[in-house]
Amino acid sequence: MKNEKALVVFSGGQDSTTCLIWAKKEFKEVEAVTFNYGQRHSEELVCASEIANELEVPHHVLDMSLLNQLAPSALTRNEEITEKEGELPSTFVPGRNLLFLSFAGVLAKNIGAMHIVTGVCETDFSGYPDCRDMFVKSFNVTFNLAMDEGYVVHTPLMWLDKEATWKWADEMGMLQYVREKTLTCYNGIRGDGCGTCPSCKLRSKGLTAYLSSKDGGAKL
Repeated sequence: MKNEKALVVFSGGQDSTTCLIWAKKEFKEVEAVTFNYGQRHSEELVCASEIANELEVPHHVLDMSLLNQLAPSALTRNEEITEKEGELPSTFVPGRNLLFLSFAGVLAKNIGAMHIVTGVCETDFSGYPDCRDMFVKSFNVTFNLAMDEGYVVHTPLMWLDKEATWKWADEMGMLQYVREKTLTCYNGIRGDGCGTCPSCKLRSKGLTAYLSSKDGGAKL
């Protein structure tokens, strides 16, 4: 028997779209929430809205533009994306997942959803501290204490790398959909993206590995 209702934290990227597809199979009702936090390109919001509409999922967009003032990064500024050994990437937005999950939780209460789904991952996570399993579990406990409820935060991708995430999308019959429709690229290009930013490289590496393992060397 399916669980009742879930709210998916949704950006329109590979990970959150895969989670949304999974949630539709797992729960009787699913809604999605996207945050407008002054991200690098507005195309992310358009993409998320279009996917939610195509998958027939009610879609909420919350204004979180204050985050742009509090925690500037290369994801909220038109500046160079850099990665230096021993340091967090310039794309890290301090407190982003903490705030996103908190606001998602409040919205979940409003729409009667006891399950919150997020696509954070500790395997391919660029070192972001708020993608760690320890953080999510801690948040879940703290949020339930604050709300005096029993919400469950689901992280279905927590221990999957990008290759395994592509595999899962394929097993759900949605690999081509995820590949063509989602936006992971830091430069705002859908599908396979620009091919040069760190996010595109990670995505492409996982897809190449999966297709090679699946078909004994299938080409992209």
